Amino acid sequence: METFKLRFIPLGGVVGVTKNMYVYELYENDILKDILIVDCGIGFPMEKELGVDFVIPDITYLKGKADKIRAILVTHGHEDHTSALPYHYKDLGSPSILTSNLTASFIENKFKEFDIPSKVERVSYDKEYTFGGFQIKFIRVTHSIPDTTHILIKTPIGDIYHGADFKFDLTPPFGFPPDFYEITKAGHDGLLCLLSDALGSERDGLTLSEAIVGQTFEDTMRKTRGKFIMTTFSSNISRIRQCVEAAIKFNRKIIFLGRSMRENTRIAKEINYLPIPHNLLGKEEEVMQLPPNKVCLIVAGSQGQYGSALSKLANKMNKNVKIKAGDRVIISSDPIPGNENEVYALIEELTLQGADVVYSDIQDQLHASGHGSREDLKLLIRLTNPKYFIPIGGTVRHQQQYRKLTEELGYRSDSVFLLQEGETVWFTKNKATLGDTIETRNIYVDAYGIGDVGSIVLRDRKTLSSDGIVVAILPIDNLGKLVSRPKLLSRGFVFEKIGIKLFDDAIKLIEKTLKPHGSDIIDATKAKKEAIVLLEQHFFSETGRRPLIMVETIQI
Repeated sequence: METFKLRFIPLGGVVGVTKNMYVYELYENDILKDILIVDCGIGFPMEKELGVDFVIPDITYLKGKADKIRAILVTHGHEDHTSALPYHYKDLGSPSILTSNLTASFIENKFKEFDIPSKVERVSYDKEYTFGGFQIKFIRVTHSIPDTTHILIKTPIGDIYHGADFKFDLTPPFGFPPDFYEITKAGHDGLLCLLSDALGSERDGLTLSEAIVGQTFEDTMRKTRGKFIMTTFSSNISRIRQCVEAAIKFNRKIIFLGRSMRENTRIAKEINYLPIPHNLLGKEEEVMQLPPNKVCLIVAGSQGQYGSALSKLANKMNKNVKIKAGDRVIISSDPIPGNENEVYALIEELTLQGADVVYSDIQDQLHASGHGSREDLKLLIRLTNPKYFIPIGGTVRHQQQYRKLTEELGYRSDSVFLLQEGETVWFTKNKATLGDTIETRNIYVDAYGIGDVGSIVLRDRKTLSSDGIVVAILPIDNLGKLVSRPKLLSRGFVFEKIGIKLFDDAIKLIEKTLKPHGSDIIDATKAKKEAIVLLEQHFFSETGRRPLIMVETIQI
């Protein structure tokens, strides 16, 4: 008799909000038969100031299993669900990628940038797809980007509803409303488990429709004497489209700033998701020649990312665009948890330059979250009525609130699995149990490579950023003897005048400790280690700081 088991493995996205990647494994008689992957996105690390650009999922567990991977399914076009694909695609066996129209266009463009061939298929919503023992159906839902989907995954032991980022928007400004018929049908046919977006589980009520923001743009633009500057996620085509429509109404020239913003809007225009009259499409270089009240800038960098288009405006680094009194900056997105300080710092800088900065803390209906609030989440639960739950896309506190929400609806607390990254769940017929944990780590990407930035590098960068560096040079002869006075060089540690006595005392300590007696020979490696320990102790006792210590020997 054939027996099937299903294992769910989150390689990202369960407690970090971003870096979404989920693995479904189907076993027959304890033999792995098929693997399905949902999403493959980047994350945004806390170590931004240390040179880390972003984080991608760790797929070490999947190495050697590429022949079992049947497809990658992508729920929508945000970077935290798509942008790690080019980094992992070949190692995953270059399987077919299935997704919606706009999302497919974004992914194809990303692969083109990397010069990697890909197999991207635009899905049909009335079709069921088969991959080994999995049957797949994409279901239309709404979010802050058009063409967002949920995915029904049918397996021999039960059906799983993968409900990534969503809200129930009955009046989306562009695209289709949620397909309540298919959602309800999935529940009517019976669901073993619901994976649900949990980011809005702390907010009461229903999340507002995206359409309210369009009216806010129009009302605010009408009162703006200077340049109208709006920033949001560059993939938020619905929000961008509403700003464009307001600009067209007031005959303002529309100019996009930021590489990602220009690329995504170009793609959206090509597939007719963002119609703009040619005469109202402007260039960055002409901004300062135009009357300020005839300019609408749509800018990337709403999360305060260093080096983004908005950051450059705030820090006077854009030679073509200057902030002037009378300009209004609309921050039409809420900070991702962890980005609050960067966003508020930009608000300060823009305000100092004379701009009127408008953001969610001071004005309502400026941003409509793309994530369902408690009533949205409850409605999805009622429509699907699953046996088990796995909250995804939030933090630990969002998971806890989601569990409380299910309990309010009469479900047992043990029907909800609150997972950390790498923790697994095994599904059998009508049963789910917590499984073993797959070891994962953060894979950092910076300007120099992928995975080259490890914990030691981050530690050293953190030390450099806070306490500076001291380099000690030890002159030795061919017998390893210290033949002249060591030299100390520092950067970012102490002021030069203060450091004269500090360094002079440090040199005397090195000489006293390392100077050989008689025919003794210094072991260079041992000498380096001793000098490092000596200097660390000396500098900390004298200054309370721990600079990064580097010791080099020079043979004379």
